[in-house]
Amino acid sequence: MTIPGPLAGKVALVTGASRGIGAATARALAAAGAHVILVARTARDLEAVEQDIFDAGGSATIAPCDLAEPDAIIRLATAITGRWSALDVLVINAAVLPVLTPVWQIEPRDLNRALLLNVAATQALIASFHAALRKSAGARVIGVTSSVGAGPRAYWGGYGASKAAFDNLLDTYAQEVRTISDIRVAIVDPGATRTAMRAKAYPGEDPASVKAPEVVGAHIAALAARDFASPLRERVEAA
Repeated sequence: MTIPGPLAGKVALVTGASRGIGAATARALAAAGAHVILVARTARDLEAVEQDIFDAGGSATIAPCDLAEPDAIIRLATAITGRWSALDVLVINAAVLPVLTPVWQIEPRDLNRALLLNVAATQALIASFHAALRKSAGARVIGVTSSVGAGPRAYWGGYGASKAAFDNLLDTYAQEVRTISDIRVAIVDPGATRTAMRAKAYPGEDPASVKAPEVVGAHIAALAARDFASPLRERVEAA
């Protein structure tokens, strides 16, 4: 079933769609009429989000995938482009938060995983889906970033470095395609949001003191449905 809306007939893919901002974004995109492909590692969690979308009258497909595995993104793209010729919306949301620690104490394994998932997987997603995005009439690529990518913060060096590289990749891609295609790229800073990653970083914080992920999801879905100058960078403020 397709819900009438500004994204009716569109195909959207959301990474990290099993919880938090990714799940909220997937629900919002489906509510706007898109068929949403849900990507994350855990099938059971994706199935719960898929059921929420079905219950609301929307349409979704789960695609369990560990983006950090070699060739996983290529296999994902092959499966998706074999079913849908074009991809209209790509939301790159999946990320990992390394242990917060001084730069000289960062564990190489933690840093390497952050760079793999937050940076290398981003490039692989763009490379694997670029052709499908080109086939869309007005594709949108939306990356979910963090303020520490643009403004370094003590103890956040590993995550901040990965997000700085993430932002650079997306901004560069936007510049490369804006005059030769209809692809538009946005980088969204969700700000303080009630997620598992936020709880890990700020364990003593009252979750009710920060905005719900649904606020960010609604913002991203609205962005996917409108035109904008590319590259665009926006911060989501509290509702």
